[in-house]
Amino acid sequence: MTDPGLGQNTVPHRPGTNGCGSGRPSRPAMKIFCLVLLMTCGLSRAGHALDTEQQRGKALLETMCGRCHAVSETGRSPHADAPPFRTFEDSKLYDNDLGQRLQDGLSTIHPDMPTFRFSRTDAEAAVNYLKSIQERKKPK
Repeated sequence: MTDPGLGQNTVPHRPGTNGCGSGRPSRPAMKIFCLVLLMTCGLSRAGHALDTEQQRGKALLETMCGRCHAVSETGRSPHADAPPFRTFEDSKLYDNDLGQRLQDGLSTIHPDMPTFRFSRTDAEAAVNYLKSIQERKKPK
């Protein structure tokens, strides 16, 4: 395509791309997509809107743990030995050391779980989110 003002070998810019001809969405388009996705996920459960810290905790856990664990209120864990996060016992979540263990490097006895280290604020956000999604035990 020839454009008298641009030279012999110019390629028109396609809307929604980064202009390099790669066909990948531009950064602003990706940011908008991610924002809409986060808003949709965060507001999808009626009567249970996550606060900002819980949304951040969920995003962290999805990124760091979602490969093996079910991070949300529904669904199966991709790894058979990884418990869904919504099934943690109160003793685990309300243990005063959980936040500190996340900061120090949480690891377990099974060898295929990597060690993760959280900042203090990220650990607090993760614990806050985990508390918000726990299944409520049915009274007997």
